[in-house]
Amino acid sequence: MGSPSSQSQLSATAPFSTAPPPEVIPGATPVSGIRQRWKRLSLLWRVFAANVAVFAVAFAVLAWAPVTVHRVATPSELLVLSIGLILMLAFDLAMLRRTFAPLRRLAATMQAVDPAQPGRRAEAFDGAGAEVTALAGALNSMLDRLEGERRESGRQVLAAQERERTRIARELHDEVGQTLTAIALRAERAAAEPGPQHEALVDITETALRSLEDVRRIGRELRPEALDDLGLVNALIALCARADRQRGLRVRRDLDWGLPQLSPEVELVIYRAAQEALTNVLRHAQATDVFVALKRDGSDVVLTVSDNGRGLPAAVTERGLRGMRERAMVIGARLELGRATRRGTEIVLRVSV
Repeated sequence: MGSPSSQSQLSATAPFSTAPPPEVIPGATPVSGIRQRWKRLSLLWRVFAANVAVFAVAFAVLAWAPVTVHRVATPSELLVLSIGLILMLAFDLAMLRRTFAPLRRLAATMQAVDPAQPGRRAEAFDGAGAEVTALAGALNSMLDRLEGERRESGRQVLAAQERERTRIARELHDEVGQTLTAIALRAERAAAEPGPQHEALVDITETALRSLEDVRRIGRELRPEALDDLGLVNALIALCARADRQRGLRVRRDLDWGLPQLSPEVELVIYRAAQEALTNVLRHAQATDVFVALKRDGSDVVLTVSDNGRGLPAAVTERGLRGMRERAMVIGARLELGRATRRGTEIVLRVSV
């Protein structure tokens, strides 16, 4: 198989002679120090170490096994070599699978990242190589940048939407509302005088007044005055009261007056989430009872809207939730959709304060 001098030359030129000396951890036990050094090894050196171990075993088997290269191996010798080869390959595969397992878990994490549900990050894999740790850190940094940029762009978009809503609500109130008010007053004065057009003028007056009320309702939905003037809880009370006036729907509420100080942006997102949830219930759920709660839960403020309806259609759920999730993402909140205890739908918005 070879002379001892050739074996000594082989061991003298082993690849580990070029590796940097391991760092010594002061005060560590020999076993823990080896483990720490192994964790800091790069993936390249781990794979190389695994293959060196396999080839070292192969060298030892060929060196000391009763097999010679000067004649054809006998069937028993071939059986011994085959079994040795299978065992070495199995050992090599097991070591490499364990070494590359963090990469598979990291790939699974990357596939599971959902832009609509931010906050998911690659975990710190125990015993992973330097390359895997660097890759996980780069992935987390990239997700932080993407979520930050998306949150900022979403904040700008929502701010632009609210400015447009405010402008439209003001124009409806100042222009269309005043015009309808003038029409109603003139028709009312004309209807006060006896004449053949009395009934028609009364009908015009009632139509103008109904249209004026619709314009005011649309203006309140576009930009709730109560939210700016009276605060979040009062705005939600007014919202629930308007929904409660709908035929066949009872709205119950449990609103906490002792909420912490919230920014106008957070209050607006909570109000819009409640408004969107109630709108979906009125249009699609066919519910008879709705429960709206705004409570403090530890360091969170939690909005809950649940109903006893038939549930929301998939298309409506996806479209409505997309807008609410985008708003929630702007303030770093978490939005959850589930089945209520009364077989309906439950929407939970959890805001950290």
